[in-house]
Amino acid sequence: MLSNKDGLSVIPLLRRLFIGFVAAVLAVLGAPALAQTSTFSNTTTGAINGSTTCAAPLVRNFTVGTSFTVSDVDLGVLATHTWRGDMQITLQSPAGTRVQLVNGDINAVDGDNFNVRLDDAVATLVNTDGSTNHTTTAPPYQNQFRPNALLSAFNGQNSAGTWRLEICDLFPGADDGTFQRADLYLTQVPANYADLSLTSSVNNASPANGATISYTLTVTNAGAPSQAATGITVGNILPLGTSFVSASGSGSFNSGTGIWTVPNLAPGASATITITATVTASAGATITSFAEIRTSSLTDLDSTPNNGSVTEDDDAQATFTVSGTRVAGTPPVLTCPLTTVHDWDAVTWAAGSTSNSYGIANIGTVGWTITNPGTWLNNATYGGLSPAEQTAVNGGIAGAGQSLFQLTDMANQTQSAVTTITLPTAVPGLQFRIFDVDFASGQFADRVTVTGTFNGANVTPVLTNGIANYVIGNSAFGDATSGDTSGNGNVVVTFTSPVDTIVISYGNHSLAPANPGQQAIAIHDITFCRPQATLSIAKSSSVISDPVNGTTNPAMIPGAVVRYCLLVTNPGSATTTAIAVTDTIPANLTYVPGSMASGTSCAGATTAEDDNASGADESDPFGAQLSGTTIIGTAASIGPASTFALRFSATVN
Repeated sequence: MLSNKDGLSVIPLLRRLFIGFVAAVLAVLGAPALAQTSTFSNTTTGAINGSTTCAAPLVRNFTVGTSFTVSDVDLGVLATHTWRGDMQITLQSPAGTRVQLVNGDINAVDGDNFNVRLDDAVATLVNTDGSTNHTTTAPPYQNQFRPNALLSAFNGQNSAGTWRLEICDLFPGADDGTFQRADLYLTQVPANYADLSLTSSVNNASPANGATISYTLTVTNAGAPSQAATGITVGNILPLGTSFVSASGSGSFNSGTGIWTVPNLAPGASATITITATVTASAGATITSFAEIRTSSLTDLDSTPNNGSVTEDDDAQATFTVSGTRVAGTPPVLTCPLTTVHDWDAVTWAAGSTSNSYGIANIGTVGWTITNPGTWLNNATYGGLSPAEQTAVNGGIAGAGQSLFQLTDMANQTQSAVTTITLPTAVPGLQFRIFDVDFASGQFADRVTVTGTFNGANVTPVLTNGIANYVIGNSAFGDATSGDTSGNGNVVVTFTSPVDTIVISYGNHSLAPANPGQQAIAIHDITFCRPQATLSIAKSSSVISDPVNGTTNPAMIPGAVVRYCLLVTNPGSATTTAIAVTDTIPANLTYVPGSMASGTSCAGATTAEDDNASGADESDPFGAQLSGTTIIGTAASIGPASTFALRFSATVN
């Protein structure tokens, strides 16, 4: 166990996948008329210093002469300052409602300047960007953040009158600044609107692995003057860690896209659906489902459909934590006739290098590349400068030998070191262990996500948890400490279908500190199923003409022309080479000279082939010839999931 590592509890953020879909829906339904937004600016500069205390703040007013009902408020503020966390910002409406939008943080937020548009719909909270310096020109404002207290407190009020902006310095003894400008954005209630809201709940807050749970979602249209809404859809992607079982209730639910199509809602009406799922995550995992109204025929009074917000009344969340005492999971059995092992004891990885390749028997040259936006660390116990081979962390396996160690210091929760393993050909399956996926309070919270591809298509592995981590989908999350020689932090990765590229992303999850400490994992030996080429051939024929009927419903009579196709397919995981396929023309048929053509499908066999075995047509990329009465087709290679088609014609004697 390393002395400095990190912390735990994760909310997978799988959402916002339907922008293109929604655009198509809106194109059909017609986008709702947008509410009108008016901007009111104050560009009178002023000092923010020791005299602008919170008892005597800098005040700037916005005079609004137009009267309308407010449905949304944003505020942009630009100020120079040598310690942004000293600033506290408050807005007061003409009705007297006061909202402290920016609390300030004199200890943790030391970046220069404040260039922010405050917007309730934004997910990121203001002043969470620490030491980052803001620019000094606006609008447009450089950053968008959610205020500490929501601007929605002003919704429903009348716009007319004086809006009062107060800015004070929480630490007047040092670090001064200058107010440059502010912009107040007021959106009025549209003439036609539907005030929709969404709720979501789960019937069991602590189900066990394998248990059945039910999510209940309800969409409500507020009473008059809200109007009837049509074309309502809700996005509710079931999170990783659950598996869809069924759905019942109002409207229809597409489990593939996660879209609930809601019936039309009159003012005051509601629609409810119940989605049943099975819990697949391991004990200790915290699973959150996110739902949001995606489309509606009318503008919403106080929210924007499909904007990815987590604070509006048209989005909702439901969370559960998987109960039970965690035990190490049982990984799938890797079943294959023959295996080949990438053994770290048999190869050398120079300490600190980030790109290597190794010849693997029966597979070929396998490439390894590692990128890291953080800092690689140097520790002699763990092989020197990472990435490095080492034996100190061994996953509790006697004689484990070498493994590839990655000791890194990430600057924030979002950074990840990415290991990409590229195979020269696909393998039917593979399996390996990752050691030390764990957690240390106040230091780090390990997160490992493993993905794969086969011919460019995504392949998802099975991850099997240890005692110090839990698994959600193809990600493992550390939530307990595991020592260097313990197996508690092990995660087993198993691909049970063909794969030619493996990507391992290593970083932190939500319980890590904002700036994690050093952390590490080790990738152990990889067992590959040996690639296999499995060729199959199919022959098809069709009568294309005869001397009596021509091409209209031709029959198999003397003089008829028959078109044949030979289709060779490689459904295996390895590339096969030097392929030859033959077909002898029977005595009752005569080959039609010059009728051969090749391609990757019978319908797509359009590349002309001459009748001899020479010329450029023999490698374009396929070849064909007539030898006596035998058709011969050739291919230099056929890769996994690839095909070779040869088409020719013959006349019935």
